[in-house]
Amino acid sequence: MLIKLFVQNYALIKELDLEFENGLTIITGETGAGKSILLGALSLILGTRADTNVLLDKNEKCIVEGTFRIEEYDLNDFYLYNELDYESVTTLRREINPAGKSRAFINDTPVTINILKDLADRLIDIHSQHQTLMLNDNSFQLIVIDSFAGTTKSIVDYRLAFSNYRKLKKEYDAVKEKADKNRADLEYYQYQINQLEAAALKQGEQSELEAEQEILGHAEEINLALSRSTDLFSSDGMSILAMLREVKLNLGKIGAFLPDGESLLSRTESSLIELDDLAGEIEKRAATIEADPHRLAVVNERLDLIYSLIQKHRVSNLDTLIVKREEIKAIIRGIVTSDEHLAELESLIEKETESLKIISEEISVQRKNVLPGIELKITDLLKQLGMPNAKFRISLIQLKDFTSTGIDQADFLFSANKQIAPENLARIASGGELSRVMLSLKSLLTRNNNLPTIIFDEIDSGVSGEVADKVGQILSGMGKYMQVINITHLPQVASRGAKHYHVYKDDIDDSTFTRVKLLTQEERILEVARLLSGSEVTATAMKNARELLEAAEN
Repeated sequence: MLIKLFVQNYALIKELDLEFENGLTIITGETGAGKSILLGALSLILGTRADTNVLLDKNEKCIVEGTFRIEEYDLNDFYLYNELDYESVTTLRREINPAGKSRAFINDTPVTINILKDLADRLIDIHSQHQTLMLNDNSFQLIVIDSFAGTTKSIVDYRLAFSNYRKLKKEYDAVKEKADKNRADLEYYQYQINQLEAAALKQGEQSELEAEQEILGHAEEINLALSRSTDLFSSDGMSILAMLREVKLNLGKIGAFLPDGESLLSRTESSLIELDDLAGEIEKRAATIEADPHRLAVVNERLDLIYSLIQKHRVSNLDTLIVKREEIKAIIRGIVTSDEHLAELESLIEKETESLKIISEEISVQRKNVLPGIELKITDLLKQLGMPNAKFRISLIQLKDFTSTGIDQADFLFSANKQIAPENLARIASGGELSRVMLSLKSLLTRNNNLPTIIFDEIDSGVSGEVADKVGQILSGMGKYMQVINITHLPQVASRGAKHYHVYKDDIDDSTFTRVKLLTQEERILEVARLLSGSEVTATAMKNARELLEAAEN
């Protein structure tokens, strides 16, 4: 339940700090006083969008903070799943800074807006007149039925089976789609792999062939250069080696009496050995280079094949082409084995379908069994709420396909007149009638579920007299099982609250602020009297107000 609400710098609210208790809390105030502003602030911690327009002072941030006691809501798994520290008294906070940036917190831990909204939806249910659209939502209709049918365990089992069923179906569809596409392309893949296998590609072959191609393509130039180099080293006459040997001979003659002569001789000998070895290598290399037009043609043909395959498969080199070849092999193997996988998935889906069928039919039977009781209770409440000829029925039909809520499609039917048979509620009922139906449904739900705090925004709009008093009784009855906060203009409803807040505007200098005050007993009498008689409170209104409050306490 909500135990505290703190709002700062939101719209016309400079700062307010409200405390709440269990039971029915009433909020009243003149039109335009700011009751909707209060709900707007609260909606921020429910994850609604916000921008700088909500800031009262554009230079300060807006803060909305709700503190809840949550030990009864079984939310440990939520905190564990979202890696949050569980606290029995939890604070939800939303901040909007002057730049328009929004931040959300749960117990001072930053969270996403979606996580904040997910938790807040489990703690607060704000019912405004537009929420009556839920009455035409199959999920909401089934929630109402299931709350009476005792299907909690069956629903958990069904949702687990349905989740498995959906996963298997998704996997089956993906495998089948891929298999069908690949199977259509099998002939093409087979042609590709035959071509690649016939090419007998080898790792590193491309670079080796390209190197050989360079040599074969320039064989005559290489031979000429190597032959000339050999001649320079070893030819008759003044060759490099001959001249170096003469240098060695001359240095040998003076080495004994020339300083560092021995060193010069040693270095010359080393150079002679190195150059002699180099001359031998060049001569050997020259012997291996031979112009071979036939081999060059073979190499060029092989490289042309490799290049064409690289271009065809849109890869960069031979190594990636070999990887592509293995990928195509894998696709072909996958096509062959996909039929086996599909058969296995079909078997699993068949088993899950049978399980879903059994559970969903059990749930459907339980739902049908409670329909007469729900129809009778809602019809009775609607009669108490000023619709003596109201008829409420529930149509439950079985669908062909499984849904997340089972195989049932619910339809709430309603008629306010004797001569008219019940029809679809959302189409036939007026706004006031829809509100009374919703109030009746939620008043029954409070006794079957551990519901969050519920906030009604003028759900009693359009009623008066005895009907208004009955609305007050219903809201008060709901307050025995849960926390109910009700915004109202009706004195009969306002008198039923355990606590009563008054929203008003306060003009200070050139500024107007929305303020909220917890009323004392005497102030409550005055406020109920104002609701009875308008802006000018009469003695009769004061007397009637006291009587209403005394009757509500008894």
